Amino acid sequence: MLNETKVRLHMLQDTTGHSPQGITWGIPWDKGVLDRNDPFILRGPNKELAMQSWPAAYWPDGSVKWTAHAAVIGEEDREELYVSVGKPSVDEQKITVMETEESIHLHSGVAECVIAKQGDRLIRSISRNGRVVCSGGMLVALREERTEGIGSTSIREERFAGRIHSYRVEQSGPVRAVIRLDGVHQAAAGEREWLPFTLRVYMYAGLDTIRLVHTFHYDGDPDQDFMKGLGITFHVAMAGPLYNRHVRLAGDTGFFSESPKTLHTRRTKGKYRELFERQCHAQSVDLDPVEDEYFMELLKDSATWDDYKLVQDASDHYRIWKRTKEQCCWLKAADGHRAGGLGYIGNLDGGLGAGLRHFWEKHPRAIEVKGTSKDEASLTLWLWSPDVPAMDLRHYDTETHVESSYEGFKELNATPYGIANTNELTLWALPAAPGTDRLKEMVAELNEPPMLVCEPEYYHRVRAFGLWSLPDRSTPAKSYLEDRLDGILSFFQREVVQRDWYGFWDFGDVMHSYDPVRHVWNYDLGGCAWQNAELVPNMWLWTTFLRTGRADIFRLAEAMTRHTSEVDAYHFGPFKGLGSRHNVVHWGCGCKEARVFMAGLHRYYYYLTADERTGDLLDLVKDADYSTLVMDPMRAYFPKDENPVHLRIGPDWAAFCSNWMTRWERFEDTRYRDKILTGIQCLKKAKYRMLSGPSYGYDPETSKLYPMGEDNSGRHMVICMGGPQVWFELADMLGDPEWVDMLAEFGVYYNLPQEEKDLITKGEIRTESWGHPVLSAGIAAYGAYHREDQRTAENCWHILLHNPFGQMNLSESERRVTHLEELQEIEWINTNEASQWSLNTIISLELLADSLDHVYSRR
Repeated sequence: MLNETKVRLHMLQDTTGHSPQGITWGIPWDKGVLDRNDPFILRGPNKELAMQSWPAAYWPDGSVKWTAHAAVIGEEDREELYVSVGKPSVDEQKITVMETEESIHLHSGVAECVIAKQGDRLIRSISRNGRVVCSGGMLVALREERTEGIGSTSIREERFAGRIHSYRVEQSGPVRAVIRLDGVHQAAAGEREWLPFTLRVYMYAGLDTIRLVHTFHYDGDPDQDFMKGLGITFHVAMAGPLYNRHVRLAGDTGFFSESPKTLHTRRTKGKYRELFERQCHAQSVDLDPVEDEYFMELLKDSATWDDYKLVQDASDHYRIWKRTKEQCCWLKAADGHRAGGLGYIGNLDGGLGAGLRHFWEKHPRAIEVKGTSKDEASLTLWLWSPDVPAMDLRHYDTETHVESSYEGFKELNATPYGIANTNELTLWALPAAPGTDRLKEMVAELNEPPMLVCEPEYYHRVRAFGLWSLPDRSTPAKSYLEDRLDGILSFFQREVVQRDWYGFWDFGDVMHSYDPVRHVWNYDLGGCAWQNAELVPNMWLWTTFLRTGRADIFRLAEAMTRHTSEVDAYHFGPFKGLGSRHNVVHWGCGCKEARVFMAGLHRYYYYLTADERTGDLLDLVKDADYSTLVMDPMRAYFPKDENPVHLRIGPDWAAFCSNWMTRWERFEDTRYRDKILTGIQCLKKAKYRMLSGPSYGYDPETSKLYPMGEDNSGRHMVICMGGPQVWFELADMLGDPEWVDMLAEFGVYYNLPQEEKDLITKGEIRTESWGHPVLSAGIAAYGAYHREDQRTAENCWHILLHNPFGQMNLSESERRVTHLEELQEIEWINTNEASQWSLNTIISLELLADSLDHVYSRR
């Protein structure tokens, strides 16, 4: 047993700027090493730092499996960071949380945020050192209603404001405080409620930043409820001369910097030209009523620009507009490509900075500033900009296309009812109008928030998330495979950019398979378009991050996790706990399956970041097996009989195992451990253990699996949707030798010739059930390792090396073609096999590295 209680940390990526930043992260621990009552020390290169810690998961023996930590890290403390067990000695800089009957007050020592417990002004105020910077924050939604007439369409807009229904103080310091608000948007005129939301507010001790994580759920009728706009508006007190008020909007690399009363006139020269330059750099401008009387009269005559907006209408285009009054036109001020997502409104003595992460990636976004000449201005971060067509969540057709387009079953079920979308925002209570350097720091903090991670070698030593290998180029064979793994990743990173896989509902996903005739991915071919977690690319990306520590892979996996856990999943309604299979529209496929929303896909992000929203989702799916009573996973194959429902041990029961395992380790809830043990016991009693089936009757009330024959559907579905990855980690938790042997037996058996299979299963199981050998390589490697089966080991490598992904380096295999413009393509590409080949190769390199060189030399 590893006895390691000192863990080295490093920043995920280089951070810019000098300002301290609040960071939350997770650390895995080996079984039996850490007691739940052990205190922690965080030590930097020069001193011990204050840190807040809490357990995130436990081993079955009661020792801690994952911990979560929060700290404020300054520039001088970002190198040589260590967490160790020990009694802290530093005086903690504390954040305070105080409740009144109507509100919750968070005070970081620099900034104070007052949060409402009810009503529609969720944030009552934000102050810095006693000065009110923001006098309130509100959620706003715009609903568009369309009425079709003869030869015309009339449109009516309805405004909704978010109202709080409940609140919870989730953390109250000493370093970090977290407040959760839940509510729904209510019509300004009328009784209708629409779009439930969750808003979390985060503050760290000693900082002027406030982080918001906003989730909204769609609960409308897509044929009638078109979302025209969705955002959050902040009100900012304004004072002083108009020429000393400032608006800042982040562009591609620079900043739009203007004032409602610009000093630019046709007579601005000499001294006033210098003052104009000061104004553009957010520096104080002093005009004397006597000495500068003539120039001040010119300013009275000049236009007052009251409103501004930056609209990101596509991933590579935004436009900035401004206007003088509501009854006047908007004037185009500038065009650009990819805006930084940050805005500022305020006076010389401070104001509010506000930013929306993934601004251009999740277009259409907007930042709108209004009323800069008034006593109170507003700054709205639009998650969906009202300056573009309304959000249309209808399906692409009124019928399914099962045979021609691989769309699952005949049921349409193409509903967005119950899906969600989560977005991250950051606010700054600033003491002065920020200069360019500070603005750049803020944009970097917004879009690449700081993150602490462990070394890959440490993750590997404690077997975080099960079985995977570290990169190894010690032999030509290993180097050859590492090149191919890198080539696949690089190809998909380029495709995200080249194919413009961005947008409010699309960002984070990739596509399924390719059409080389049109030189496009199958964006319009039913079940061959968006991937929607098919064959677990999430696991591939997260495993690759763990083994490499690469920040770019972390960000790719992070985006995919946010997408698949929110957009592809149902959070309430009849399909709660299930997700939609791959389709042209993310929620379009009639197949709603547990494996799309399973905890096994998303727990990586939760444990590495301690993200509370992801934690909500891990808990939401704990009882997803009851959803099978609404939608039997095998309804197209087995008629209703004495079994409550029918399912496969993979992906269905495997997905439930991931949900139950996560609930068990997070909360030590042994009821969910017992559900796993009941299922395993049923499989042990099957005629050929895991070789039988793989379809079973199932009863959610008892968690029992009921045999339905030894050979009733394809085994490749058992292993290609993340089942082995879940079961390998579960084996470490259960310590059951027979469970390990059952998995090993399945892996060895998978690719045997039929005559050898007949010696084991007496001819009762056909070879046709065991297709797609590349999908089996990971569990075959597991079997070869545990049964010391050299023949299976060599066959595993033969399968991987002779697969197209094992033969070609994708970085060197692209060809240039012309679609709308020139682009690179690989005409045989598909994400399914890319994901599974990569995952299984990474596992095989961990278990069977000693067998590789021999097979490689004979390939």
